[in-house]
Amino acid sequence: MINNSELKYIQSFAHKKHWAEESVFIVEGPKLLEELLASHWVVRKIMALPDWIQAQGHLPCEVVEVDEVMLGRLSLLQTPNKVMAIVEKKKETAVTDFKNTSTLLLDGIQDPGNLGTILRTADWFGIKQIVVSDDTAGWYNPKVIQSTMGSCFRVNLSSMDLETLLQANAKSKSKLPVYGALLNGKSMHETKWDPANFILIGNESKGIRENLMSFISHPISIPRIGGAESLNAAVAAGIILSHFKS
Repeated sequence: MINNSELKYIQSFAHKKHWAEESVFIVEGPKLLEELLASHWVVRKIMALPDWIQAQGHLPCEVVEVDEVMLGRLSLLQTPNKVMAIVEKKKETAVTDFKNTSTLLLDGIQDPGNLGTILRTADWFGIKQIVVSDDTAGWYNPKVIQSTMGSCFRVNLSSMDLETLLQANAKSKSKLPVYGALLNGKSMHETKWDPANFILIGNESKGIRENLMSFISHPISIPRIGGAESLNAAVAAGIILSHFKS
């Protein structure tokens, strides 16, 4: 049974102050719970409709049966979907190994939906690590979690100063190429891709910050055929990753 105190606590995750500061976050829906339960993340509590609970085997935490009315009051979604869980956040570990892999760098992605979609797309193409600037949308924003459709439990996401990271790369003996998505770059179809690299995607409206431009060794662009002025950041990331991995 969920008491009023627990109800208000869970409802508070609709506000950034709570989901950003708490040591736990909210996951909702059967698909996300399936991905979550197959991962190594620690689940504290599950609240679900009876039919969802009955369809499960052993569950690794406290399970509270709720009806549709209570689930609707608890849920952060417009349309509640059978189950939600309280999950422990993981301590962020900075990415330090960039050799022999591709790392996606996100510079100031503001829209939670875009960030979640980029995470999901990166997972599809086998990109295992993403580094974001400090002003990128919050990883634990419920909208980010929801839009990843479970990919957030597989991709390593960390936050750091991108200029510091790229400066260190520029001074390294094993310097990696930096591919930057620009409107005036070289066509990605004519670009030779190194399998170990950094791929830099900029802010939805402002693009890549000026202080990062000098670190781009391979300015790339997606050839435009029609009349649109620009592409959504998540769409652009998907097209670039598709070409890089093809």
